[in-house]
Amino acid sequence: MKSAIIIPARLASTRLPRKLLLSETGKSLLEHTYQSASKSKKASSVIVAADDPEIVGVVESFGGKVVMTDPNHTCGTDRVAEVAATMTDVDIIVNVQGDEPEISADAIDLAIQILEDNDAPMSTLATPIRTRQLLDSKSCVKVVVGDDGRAIYFSRSPIPCARDWNDDLLTADPPTFLQHVGLYGYQREFLAKITTLRVPLIEQVESLEQLRILSGGFDILVGMIDHPITGIDTAQDYAAFVNRAANR
Repeated sequence: MKSAIIIPARLASTRLPRKLLLSETGKSLLEHTYQSASKSKKASSVIVAADDPEIVGVVESFGGKVVMTDPNHTCGTDRVAEVAATMTDVDIIVNVQGDEPEISADAIDLAIQILEDNDAPMSTLATPIRTRQLLDSKSCVKVVVGDDGRAIYFSRSPIPCARDWNDDLLTADPPTFLQHVGLYGYQREFLAKITTLRVPLIEQVESLEQLRILSGGFDILVGMIDHPITGIDTAQDYAAFVNRAANR
């Protein structure tokens, strides 16, 4: 099966303006993500789905592949779906966020491998939660996974909810609590279907797009990785990344 990575790239960002173009390391944040994604052994290509000509120019300047998409798209999935619709020779698409410069190639390949081995339309990843602070944080999306590897529910609330709390729940193996990692693999044709699904109330309440898939009756298979993927959301996040890059 042939696979490709699409990176949806939006110029405007609320918490950290124009973050994909930040370049204190000598490379833009987007270029770092592109180069990390390009280390995937399974994906045959990496393409940026841009919403602005400035993004296009930046990607072209470092020799990357880029497609200008409809600037009116409201989410990255729609941007990815627009590009994927033209890639008729590709079976699996992986959506990698542009603000994840340290994305693991092994994580990308796991999302692809899951879809190569199963007939599910979509895959994603999760990692253990080992602190109460992270478990209780609404910015940390949790997922409950069935014994068959399929996602049962995603939530910003702590799930499963412990009726009687015990700190041993945080150190259990297999882990009791899982953090959802926002990397998605799709069977290419399924992407077109996602854009037609009704937005359910649970998606609106939780503000989690993946709940649209579960509500529509489709499966999401979840692969396990040891550590979360670090995204860049704030100036502090970016400063920490610049420091890590300087010390590598």
